[in-house]
Amino acid sequence: MKLTILTGLELSQERLTAPQNGDKFIRVSGFMLRFIAFLLTFAVVACSTLGGEDRDQDELSRRQLGTVHFPISCAPNVQKTFENGVALLHSFAFETAEATFRKVAERDPQCAMAHWGIAKTFDRWGMPDPEQLKRGWDETKIAMSLHSKTARERDYIAAVGAFYAHPDKKNEKRSEKYLKAMERLYHRYPDDHEAAAFYALALLGSDRDDDPSHAKRKEAAAILETLFVLEPNHPGVAHYLIHTYDYPGMAELGLPAARRYAKIAPAAPHALHMPSHIFARLGLWQEDIASNLDSIAASRNGVSMEMGDEGHQFHSMEFLVYAYLQCGREADAQKVIEDVKSLPKMKNMYGTDFDPRISSLVEFSASHALELHNWKEAVDLPILTAADDADSSITYRARAIGASRLGDLGTANQNLRAIENLHTLLVQEKKPSFAVNAVEEDRRVASAWISHADGENEEAMKILRETASKEKGTFETDGDTTAHEMLGDMLLEMNRAEQALVEYEEELKLNPNRFNSLYGAGRAAEMAKQQGKATAYYQQLVKVCAGGNFSRPELAEAKGFLSAVASQN
Repeated sequence: MKLTILTGLELSQERLTAPQNGDKFIRVSGFMLRFIAFLLTFAVVACSTLGGEDRDQDELSRRQLGTVHFPISCAPNVQKTFENGVALLHSFAFETAEATFRKVAERDPQCAMAHWGIAKTFDRWGMPDPEQLKRGWDETKIAMSLHSKTARERDYIAAVGAFYAHPDKKNEKRSEKYLKAMERLYHRYPDDHEAAAFYALALLGSDRDDDPSHAKRKEAAAILETLFVLEPNHPGVAHYLIHTYDYPGMAELGLPAARRYAKIAPAAPHALHMPSHIFARLGLWQEDIASNLDSIAASRNGVSMEMGDEGHQFHSMEFLVYAYLQCGREADAQKVIEDVKSLPKMKNMYGTDFDPRISSLVEFSASHALELHNWKEAVDLPILTAADDADSSITYRARAIGASRLGDLGTANQNLRAIENLHTLLVQEKKPSFAVNAVEEDRRVASAWISHADGENEEAMKILRETASKEKGTFETDGDTTAHEMLGDMLLEMNRAEQALVEYEEELKLNPNRFNSLYGAGRAAEMAKQQGKATAYYQQLVKVCAGGNFSRPELAEAKGFLSAVASQN
């Protein structure tokens, strides 16, 4: 018997410890207690004689991972373990899923689908590195060599093979090949819900931002919505629906799946976090906070339950810090940052080599300073990462913005040059394009604020408008500030209140209930003598921050305005 202990954040402040969800306390006599103790002892002895398969199934059942039906032709005593592996796979618990599929392979060495499952776990987060590609292909070759008994299983293995084949080659169009293979499998086995779910996920992965119709995303949604009716407890269906609707203008459609997923698989940290993608897109900060607190707790409990997903907590913390900052709870955001400092080094959720603790400190600290407009704090941020680490650019960017807002162009330009040097180094070292592009975007934003501080406002706004045109919403503390909001801030400083109001309102379409955009819209409307709009935005800001500590001066201004309006009426 294991004791599960929560550590770290003061989660008790967010969760009551009284019985919930129908839990009941019962009062029993001393005799009954002794009798129950006897029965428990007998049960423990009896269970200790069972095989490892039964013990594992009991443990996996207690983990509550959702319901998956995936019949395979392997030994009957591995069927449930295999399905638990698939359930874990659907909730992106990749390391635990890998370990589960390996147990299947140990118990039935001829089970080809066990190796299919192991191979699937190496396609993590849509960006397997060369080592993961090789490991995935090695497992696929084993699966192929075992000559599965059914054509359906051979089709599954062939599909994953289409993705991993030639792991040493680039530009293999792996995702496109896998999508075509899954499309064939989906049509060949119309009653196979697993084929439908995995095909929908592949469709979603092929959706393109330059396709205004988002045909693939909508096709995935149609498949998943049908499955959601048929399989309401399927972890993958709810999960993939959330991903499908995690897009501007679609988030409202994802609320049913978001509010269902955590109940389906409460033992999977990612299942508890994922609903917050929808909550954050809609500015539902309290649900966002609750979702991520639960996910962090599950990640930490996972250590004692021998699940290898403790690294998931850092992603949940990204959303948690952001949500705290949007609803006037900056002290709670700072507590999370302090909590990160106390955590030991651990593997990140992506299976790559970066340290999630250091990366989180860099991102959270930069966001904390910029979101609170604490320009001195931004300028004083320390460099915590290596000279060739793209995350260093986040700190340089925050410093450059802070210095520009303080009028210290020397310091601002010094940090801009540091970003430029880092970009050159990353290109020379042939670092991944996403890292190089992120640093280039940091350079552009930093240069925009320097131009603004230097009086070159048209150049500054030109740069930010290009960035704003690419925005898709932001809900985590990655050190960024939203572009429409930055434009609004610049325009307000230039006393162009009506234009500033337009920018803040554009931002609020992408990021509802964002603190600084609500305040900015209220302030711009007030300056533009649009009292009705100013009142509405300030009222919304106060509502969003209900329960916060009200220490931010913006909240005091909003409440003062509303009080004055009320007294006039």
